[in-house]
Amino acid sequence: MRLIWFGVLLGLLTAGRAEGQSEEALRRFFVGKNVLIKLDMPGSERGVDVHPGTGQPIDFPLHAKRLKEFGTAVRRGDEMLVTKVKIKKDLIEFQLGGGGYGTFGDDAGTSVYTPAAEKSQREKNLEKDIGGISDPSARRKAQEELDQFRKDRARADASNRAAAAQASQLKQANVRQRRLESGSRFNLRYDPAVPDEAMTPDGVMRALAEYVDFVPLLGAGRPGLHGEGDQVAPQPGDGPAALRKGMLVEDVDRLLGRPEGITQRMEGTLRVSQSIYTSRDRRVEAEFVEGVLVRFTVSSR
Repeated sequence: MRLIWFGVLLGLLTAGRAEGQSEEALRRFFVGKNVLIKLDMPGSERGVDVHPGTGQPIDFPLHAKRLKEFGTAVRRGDEMLVTKVKIKKDLIEFQLGGGGYGTFGDDAGTSVYTPAAEKSQREKNLEKDIGGISDPSARRKAQEELDQFRKDRARADASNRAAAAQASQLKQANVRQRRLESGSRFNLRYDPAVPDEAMTPDGVMRALAEYVDFVPLLGAGRPGLHGEGDQVAPQPGDGPAALRKGMLVEDVDRLLGRPEGITQRMEGTLRVSQSIYTSRDRRVEAEFVEGVLVRFTVSSR
């Protein structure tokens, strides 16, 4: 029995290592490179579901529903940066331009809560005591005062609801704009699990060939569809002239040396870091999103 459990455990560990190695290979091949998109994609982390090897890889009625609900963040013909590739049990996420709005840390809610105006202590006392006032004049005066309190609260509630409605509209506009700026993703779904042959650059490109043009990526020195060859890595001493957007942080470090300083922050779910590289005659400020170079400045010292 112990041998059986040991075999099962060993199999799970081996599968986990293989998946991790495959994900790292996909990340190095795709992340930081540009691709051309052949269909509109929704501004949501739900993205586009693709079921490779089936008669209908994309459920286009569902696709149209997501476009209508979330707007179009990526349009046909757009050139997009691959920002993340992640392997899970039964899917491969192929994220573009941030992966879509609505992931953990993104505020996708548009409603604004407005509590009702509270009763003052004087209003509460009047409600409690008015039934015991026997004098008609005093009772009428107390009722008029109580009615005024209620009218004031009603006006305050109406004003708060109007302000909340305006704030909700502003949030809706902000969320719509953020959706249009946060990219989208392809979800390559397999049943019951992602096969080994799908966890390769060749497998991913074949699964997405109808929806993604990989010519910009391949034309940048990447291998052909079957993965022969590799991009020439920048060499130490090439200097800032060799910098280009899409480089991985380790390639920039190899090119410019150890950074003098590093600062990090979170933008929603994305990890953003800034590295400063200095030498005798120049200073380079480089900004990375999830380890991918997105902008840089070079200045003389």
